Amino acid sequence: MKLKLTLAAFAVIAAACGSAVAEIAPTTTAAPSMESMTPGDDMGDMGAMNMGDPNAVPAAAVGGDLVTGTFRVLGSAPAGLDRVQGLAQLARHDGGTTVTINFENLVPARDYVAHVHAGSCFDDGGSHYQFEAGGSVMPPNEIHLAFTSQADGTGFMTAENHMVASRDATAVVVHQRTENAPKIACADLR
Repeated sequence: MKLKLTLAAFAVIAAACGSAVAEIAPTTTAAPSMESMTPGDDMGDMGAMNMGDPNAVPAAAVGGDLVTGTFRVLGSAPAGLDRVQGLAQLARHDGGTTVTINFENLVPARDYVAHVHAGSCFDDGGSHYQFEAGGSVMPPNEIHLAFTSQADGTGFMTAENHMVASRDATAVVVHQRTENAPKIACADLR
């Protein structure tokens, strides 16, 4: 029952990218690497859900079709986050999809989450990209990257998925993992 409530709470966050819900505690362990996973491994409870692995091979190094975007701050960014900079990279390859994000000028020691989106940054990224449209709002049907910023305000994460993202995966959006979290920045992938 507790697992169902936890997953339901996270689904609301994932679907709304900022709706009023309780804060989610950060994951203390990295998700398993893609090499050690089977297709069903990226589903399950929140602690085991594939929301990134800081030790995974970055998107630029896996080969395949690489698209890159520079994060730009959105008008909805909270005060103090107007200098956020970063890079998003998405690689489509034989093993699936790999996404890597890097940031500077974040608020130190804060939890953040990024999602691959199916729109442009002109429209704040549009809706979340889904491998199966109308399916689950959780990985592996969506690509989520959860991370905690370092003391110097930098942050990074790499997430892997066994499916190859279509050309509809066009942007990455980041926000804090807090209640009513507005979108901070968006990167169009080109």
